[in-house]
Amino acid sequence: MTQEANAAPESPEAILDRCKEACERLRARVATVVIGQDEVIDALLVTLLARGHALLVGVPGLAKTLLVATVAESLGLTFGRVQFTPDLLPADITGTDVLDEIESERGGSIRRELRFMPGPIFKNLVLADEINRTPPKTQAALLQAMQERCVTVGAGTHALPDPFQVFATRNPIEQEGTYPLPEAQLDRFLLEIHVGYPSEADEREVARRTTSARRAPLEPLLSATELRAFADLVPRIPVTDAAVDAAVRASRLSRPSEPGAPDEVKRYVRFGAGPRGSQALVLAAKARAASRGQAAADVEDVADTVLPALRHRLVLSYRAEADAVTDAEVVAAIRRKAGL
Repeated sequence: MTQEANAAPESPEAILDRCKEACERLRARVATVVIGQDEVIDALLVTLLARGHALLVGVPGLAKTLLVATVAESLGLTFGRVQFTPDLLPADITGTDVLDEIESERGGSIRRELRFMPGPIFKNLVLADEINRTPPKTQAALLQAMQERCVTVGAGTHALPDPFQVFATRNPIEQEGTYPLPEAQLDRFLLEIHVGYPSEADEREVARRTTSARRAPLEPLLSATELRAFADLVPRIPVTDAAVDAAVRASRLSRPSEPGAPDEVKRYVRFGAGPRGSQALVLAAKARAASRGQAAADVEDVADTVLPALRHRLVLSYRAEADAVTDAEVVAAIRRKAGL
C-alpha cells in the first residue's frame, strides 16, 4: 500500500488552520493587485468558502472585474467571463446542442446526432459582467445553474464543475439600456457587495502601479481541491444558538408584516427577506469564522454579514425612492432592532 493510503484523514482542526493560513495569503496576494478594497476582498473570501454567489455593485473603474479575475488566477480555477449585453441569448451562456454528421467507418452512410457544446458557464468561477444589461429572459439562464449547479439544454441535463460560483457585477448609476434584476435572481446571491471609492492615498498608489510596467502572471496559491476541502468544512463548523437566533431575528425583522419590525421597514419595505435570508446569514457567518480560523461562528460573525446578506433581499417601496431612503439605511434600522 502507498504512503498516501496509510495516511490518517486530516482532522477538522488541521483543515481549519490551513484555511486560515490560505485566506491570509489570498488577502495579501489580491491586495497587491487591487488596492484599498480590503473589506470587499474579505466578503469575496466568505462567498468562496460558503460556495455561494456574489453580486458586486459599484461605478465603473473600481476594479470589480480585475478583482474577480485576480481571485480566480490566485486560486488556479478555470475562469469564464460573460459580457452581458442586450442582444445576449440564453444559449450564449449555457451552450447549445449542435447537429453533427458522422460518417460510418465502413463508408457510405452518414448518421446525424446531437452533441452538446458547452458555453462559458462551464467554468469554476464565472464573471457575469454588467448582468443588468441583458433582458430578464437571458438573466434567467443563470437561475438553474446558480441553484442546482447544473444546466438543462433540450432533453439533457449537464453538471457544472465543482466548485462553481458566479460573481456578477452591476453598475448602479446607468439606467439607459439596463434591466432590473428579478427578485428570484437576486435571492440566489449569497451576498451583495458594494465596492466604494478608494481613499486618496490608495488612489495615489493605484495611479502609480497601474501606469508602470505590466505585472507578471500570478502563481496559484490554492488548488481547486484545497478550496473544496475548506468549503466542505464550513457547514460542519458549529454555530452558537445566540448566533442562529440573531440571524433569524434579523431576517424576520426585515418583513413589514412582522410584529416588532422597525418603523423604517413598515414604512419603506414592500417585501422582506424570506427564509433564504436566515440561511445566508448563518452560512456566511460560518464561512467568516472559517476564514479567521475560529472553531465556531458567533453573533459577531452574523452582525458582520447582515448588510451584504440582506440588502438585496429587500424590495423597497416607491415611498423609499421618494424619500431617498437606501437599503443600507433600512438594514441599519434592522440591525439596531435586532441588537446587532
